Amino acid sequence: MGMAGTVTVEVVGLKNSECSPFPCDDDRTCGLEECFKSGTLVAAFQALANALKAAYGDRVETKLTLLDDGTPVYIREIIEREHPPIPMILVNGRVTKIGRIVLDRTKAEIEKALV
Repeated sequence: MGMAGTVTVEVVGLKNSECSPFPCDDDRTCGLEECFKSGTLVAAFQALANALKAAYGDRVETKLTLLDDGTPVYIREIIEREHPPIPMILVNGRVTKIGRIVLDRTKAEIEKALV
């Protein structure tokens, strides 16, 4: 969790994985523009981070945890306990049921955490 009054959004996945199980097409149901057509986790994370910064300023911190070089203990424990989809989206360390990088659902989770 970030400093008081902030929400931390952590995206966990693999460097070369896709951002979603859905195609990156003209519909862009994810709500992100910057990463359009890349379909990659890293590009989508950066687009999400930029969109959240624009919407929330310093009230939201973003973090990308790539599992390619090893899995942190706290992530391993979450995977063993909850079996979340990858990419995994954590809000203040809590697993969400989002399962992809998508702006509106991430914002909804942030709003719940800000209350």
